[in-house]
Amino acid sequence: MDGYVFGYGSLVNARTHDYGTVHPARMTGWRRRWCQAKGRAWAFLAVTPSPETVLDGVIAEVPGPAWADLDQREFSYDRVETDSVEHPLPDAVRVQHYWVPDGKHTAPAETQPVLLSYLDTCVEGYLDIFGEAGPGRFFETTDGWDTPVLDDRPAPIYRRHTAPGAAVREITDAALARLSVRRMSLDMVRPG
Repeated sequence: MDGYVFGYGSLVNARTHDYGTVHPARMTGWRRRWCQAKGRAWAFLAVTPSPETVLDGVIAEVPGPAWADLDQREFSYDRVETDSVEHPLPDAVRVQHYWVPDGKHTAPAETQPVLLSYLDTCVEGYLDIFGEAGPGRFFETTDGWDTPVLDDRPAPIYRRHTAPGAAVREITDAALARLSVRRMSLDMVRPG
């Protein structure tokens, strides 16, 4: 079953997958948040219904056999079909996205911070696709910034980390400072 996935986190960064061309897209009715789910050591991004919110993201075509691998990558999520995505393709396409329904997630604990290597990878993708305004909209449409961020840049933990350059790191650092997000060093936490 071929179709497209709407990515709103690390999938926006085409360096984290091999689905070919990604297209900028917007999904209405959902908002990002940091959460925690069974089987994940670190905080991760999910979406929650939010009727007035418009999320920037991408759509990428996923060949039928590749859905199984993508489902494994997104193992804490449920995959659902959506018709609330605007995209530049000339024809209607089938689009699905991943989310974590209520009851399958919690707020991240102190021992489950956001990985800075993951966040940098997301910011790099938004900068690549949406230009200078992209990362700002990413931060504005994401909740849960009371979750601390683990500074793992010296030894990235996120396995799809893309080693973003200084410009991306500066954008990320400035946004975290503006949001008063607490940063933790690697020696301050062990995954729970």
